[in-house]
Amino acid sequence: MPLNYVQKIQDAKIYDLAVKTPVDDAPLLSQRLNNKVLLKREDLQPVFSFKLRGAYNKLLNLSEQQLAAGVVAASAGNHAQGLALAAKKLGISATIVMPRTTPRIKVDAVRSRGAEVVLVGDSYDEAAAHATELVDEKGLTYIHPFDDPDVIAGQGTIGMEILSQLPDQLDAIFIAVGGGGLCAGIAAYVKQFRPEIKIIAVESDDAACLDAAIKAGKRVTLDQVGIFADGTAVAQIGEETFRLLKDLVDEVITVTTDEICAAIKDVYNDTRAICEPSGALGTAGLKKYVEKHGVENHTLLSVQCGANIDFDRLRYISERTQIGEKREAVLAVTIDEKPGSFQSFCGDLGRHSISEFNYRYNDQQQAHIFVGVQVSNDADRHSLVAELQHKGYEVSDLTENEMAKLHIRHMVGGRAVEVVEEQVFRFEFPERPGALLNFLAQLGGRFNISMFHYRNHGSAFGRVLVGLQVSQQDCPELKEFLDNLGYRYADETDNPAYQFFLS
Repeated sequence: MPLNYVQKIQDAKIYDLAVKTPVDDAPLLSQRLNNKVLLKREDLQPVFSFKLRGAYNKLLNLSEQQLAAGVVAASAGNHAQGLALAAKKLGISATIVMPRTTPRIKVDAVRSRGAEVVLVGDSYDEAAAHATELVDEKGLTYIHPFDDPDVIAGQGTIGMEILSQLPDQLDAIFIAVGGGGLCAGIAAYVKQFRPEIKIIAVESDDAACLDAAIKAGKRVTLDQVGIFADGTAVAQIGEETFRLLKDLVDEVITVTTDEICAAIKDVYNDTRAICEPSGALGTAGLKKYVEKHGVENHTLLSVQCGANIDFDRLRYISERTQIGEKREAVLAVTIDEKPGSFQSFCGDLGRHSISEFNYRYNDQQQAHIFVGVQVSNDADRHSLVAELQHKGYEVSDLTENEMAKLHIRHMVGGRAVEVVEEQVFRFEFPERPGALLNFLAQLGGRFNISMFHYRNHGSAFGRVLVGLQVSQQDCPELKEFLDNLGYRYADETDNPAYQFFLS
């Protein structure tokens, strides 16, 4: 057990800048889950996230020479803001290297706290590489966002606070994991004094680097990382954080984008605070843990670790919340193309209400409808699908279909009967001014674009669905072109949502 971390946490003198955050009750969640649910409100820090603790503690442990040289970090958000404020407090210079895709609100927040912002590249890795160059060129001191003992100890003060605030029953703590600094710090302290408290690490299922490392028995690098929960979008767990977490974490839970969106709403309903996606990971994991293990009458605490969210993203989050709560089924249904058929379909839904309906005339015999239906849970959704099929409807359940939720629901409008040899691809590209134009320029005139859907979600990455007309003989050329394009993509030509509505 790393006793040195306990001492380092106790010695962290951060409270002239960071604040001791409250633990709040979540009465609505508690009632619904039949457990006592508590929220550690790290969103109430001066920079709206826990990152201030670790950044400030690191600076307090630097030598006078290191402080005089100035500090540098690569960050797309919360670490940048924490370090900028900590450096301002100590009167030293701070340079923050951020990807050009970083939302304007975060860039402005860092600048407002006195740091110099350098925008480089489209990803964290490119920004980090440039930050390393500045260390070599200017002699700056690099401040790592998570894989540093002093940073870990600063985050660990949260664990110290939790035990002082909750001296009685506490069964489990749910902690978001990106690089692992937050979870490692809390776990190192809590497990020393209250080993019976379970430490549950929570990751996005498309950025689960700790889960992958534990299963492999060593650190691994993910091939791709989802960017919805951008604050925890890390491809490889830290070296020091993994050394701690592999022995201290009781369980790792992964959650989907929809489950994160539902957790953001749950937190809002109980606190009127709006979490960023990574800030709601703990709550999403708590809900999934209760469902998985069937626990009741336990005291469960989620670390609500951040609230730096762009307002524009709330539209997208709201759209996904119903599915994340498992209260909406997204279905493709074939009905007869005749007067009264939609009315009959509504009657066959029984007690279920329609939340969304998309339709366009297809032919004289059949109509294909894209419909959202309110349900109470997954079992109710499966029962509804089975009931409709029993009544003779052709039904395809698209509730878990990412293309359907991102694109098709906004595109349903009939088939292009004259389009032949169409292949469909879903792309992600860095979202910045001119990005869409650049994407189209790279596509150029090599292949005819037969379908296109783009919608800004206020995220660091744009999402596009493209149909291209490609002859069989040109398929190898297309494959080479896509691989060299430099954007993440997925072939969706066989996706049932496309086949049903647009092919």
